[in-house]
Amino acid sequence: MMTRAKKAEEISNLSDRFGRAKAAFLVDFKGMNVEQVTTLRKTLTPIEAEMKVVRNTLAKLALKDHPDADSALSEDFTGTNALVFAYGEAPASAKALSEFSKDVEELQIKTGYMAGKRLDEAQINFLATLPGKDELRAQLLGTLAAPMTKFVRTLNEVPSGFLRVLAAKKDSGN
Repeated sequence: MMTRAKKAEEISNLSDRFGRAKAAFLVDFKGMNVEQVTTLRKTLTPIEAEMKVVRNTLAKLALKDHPDADSALSEDFTGTNALVFAYGEAPASAKALSEFSKDVEELQIKTGYMAGKRLDEAQINFLATLPGKDELRAQLLGTLAAPMTKFVRTLNEVPSGFLRVLAAKKDSGN
């Protein structure tokens, strides 16, 4: 049995995690074995996310410090729940959860919270399809560089065309 001090410490830790996280996802892990839970945790660690099994009452108390998250998540705390806190990129965490839930049917994505908004399972799965920050930066850089690259190629064509005309004149022998 947890003492009051332990409960207060757990509530404080959860509140701190909610404060640091860019997104949080509520999942039901009922039916998953220890090996599957460990695998999911190992999958989340490199992408700056963590999974925390929580007591529903303690999680609801921790949410009181974060009104937006409270309104988004508090209604769904029924059954066996775990919170996945995304400290890094939220799409990467959503993608990891979505892919893992396809492999392990026992993992149910219930709801989520990001930027003051509640996310349902469909929105979380859509978030999982978005490219990561580095990929978006590469796409933007490619888009910005394309006109300059085309301009340089166009400028290079004038002397290249002139050289081809001279080479053709030389080859014709006239």
